[in-house]
Amino acid sequence: MNNQGRPTQPAAANMNERVTVSGSQGLNQATKLIFETGTPRRTGVDLPKPKGHASRLGAHVRQGEIGLPGLSEPETMRHYVRLSQKNYAIDLGVYPLGSCTMKHNPRLNEKVARMPGFADVHPLQPTSTVQGALELMYELSDWLMTLCNMPAVALTPKAGAHGELCGMMAIRARLDHDGASHKRRVLVPESAHGTNPATAVQCGFTVDEIPANAGGRVDMDALKAKLEGLGADSDIAGIMLTNPNTCGLFETDIIEIAELIHAAGGYFYCDGANFNALVGRVRPGDLGVDAMHINLHKTFSTPHGGGGPGSGPTVLSDALKDHAPVPYVVKTDEGFDLIEDPDDKSFGRMCAFHGQMGMYSRALTYMMSHGSDGLKQATEDAVLNANYVQASLSDVMTTAFEGTCMHEALFDDRFLKGTGVDTLDFAKAMIDEGYHPMTMYFPLVVHGAMLIEPTESESKGELDRFIRAMRSLAQRAKAGEVESFKNAPVYAPLRRLDETRAARNPVLRWSAPDETAQAAE
Repeated sequence: MNNQGRPTQPAAANMNERVTVSGSQGLNQATKLIFETGTPRRTGVDLPKPKGHASRLGAHVRQGEIGLPGLSEPETMRHYVRLSQKNYAIDLGVYPLGSCTMKHNPRLNEKVARMPGFADVHPLQPTSTVQGALELMYELSDWLMTLCNMPAVALTPKAGAHGELCGMMAIRARLDHDGASHKRRVLVPESAHGTNPATAVQCGFTVDEIPANAGGRVDMDALKAKLEGLGADSDIAGIMLTNPNTCGLFETDIIEIAELIHAAGGYFYCDGANFNALVGRVRPGDLGVDAMHINLHKTFSTPHGGGGPGSGPTVLSDALKDHAPVPYVVKTDEGFDLIEDPDDKSFGRMCAFHGQMGMYSRALTYMMSHGSDGLKQATEDAVLNANYVQASLSDVMTTAFEGTCMHEALFDDRFLKGTGVDTLDFAKAMIDEGYHPMTMYFPLVVHGAMLIEPTESESKGELDRFIRAMRSLAQRAKAGEVESFKNAPVYAPLRRLDETRAARNPVLRWSAPDETAQAAE
């Protein structure tokens, strides 16, 4: 074991497997921490000390080594290549994380994002020198407003939660502008994303939870009881609802929900994290939505875990469009310009500059290369793939709710009852089969949840291979192979960690091992 509490070489899968002297196994090279490999006295490049330079740091000048390791150039390259071989990626295999939309990222998008004028644009450049970038943002805005049937969009939010903040700030600005500052209660279904209630509180609202019904959707009786007898002057500010919700289900009563909220003088915020299941098929504006964020980094390119940064533009209805943040792009007779100064209705500025140009260029490339028909087909394929997975596994695993799903299939742990295997054990065994585990224990409303989102990226052949592995694991668990699940993963570079201990006592700083010689007994 090294001083991080990790095995120095992959553990043998069984007692007959040979453990090598080098620590490597075939092409799987043993890899130590960079601190264990390098030293402060080694470097891949030698730079002469600057001549005639006097430090201006005074008493703050560095007094000694800072402990950063140095490597030769080949060692540096090998270190990061070996690390990449230990990391699961969408380019390696099926990434079944639910509610994260880990879809293929077309290389065309990367090529466009690296084009001069997009990749090297600076936010302080005069608008006359960035007309191409502004036109791209204007075009992207038009696509988003068309797909959502909404009249305005704010591009500035940096990610989903930031987009939620934008939408709720616009709602609050509208309420305050109308003299309705008493409206501070926001209804949040328990099937909504966890950031929804947090965002509401951050904006000064109080949260009133709405339970789900037996079908995993909003309990309409409970919602109506919250709104019974209330008029437009009630304390209801609005509702924050995720659609499709975190159970992978479309809220079938969504239009009635919108009408009820509007009748109580509130506004409808829709969490658009799962927009990948709606694009080209459903326009949120047609459902009565007043504000919805869109994760460009999930729905329109760059997978959720693609290294960032994210982008969460927020579309706004007629009721909220005047309260959008600045800056935003406008088209004039002379070209494109940025409106930087807020008027008395806008809630102001969310961040110093506009947003993520790299995400704008990727997303627009994705949209234009697919076209309206291609975006619609991608949505249909995502829903088809999820239902194919659900139907193919429902006889050996237990689905959380009856009926078809949308873009993700949700299973619970009832099929593991009495086996001695739990959701975590099942997920660890998936690693030995070569798959990243699905989302575990989420949504919280389902016990032992296993949430699988194949997206539209996967072919039937890849899905069939994944399904065979899942079926085999379910059958092995029921056959009593408890020990193999408890020991999993066996074939991974690292064995199972004590995750509770790691979370409570993380090792955040590397320290050299104690090299004090031990006296002979």
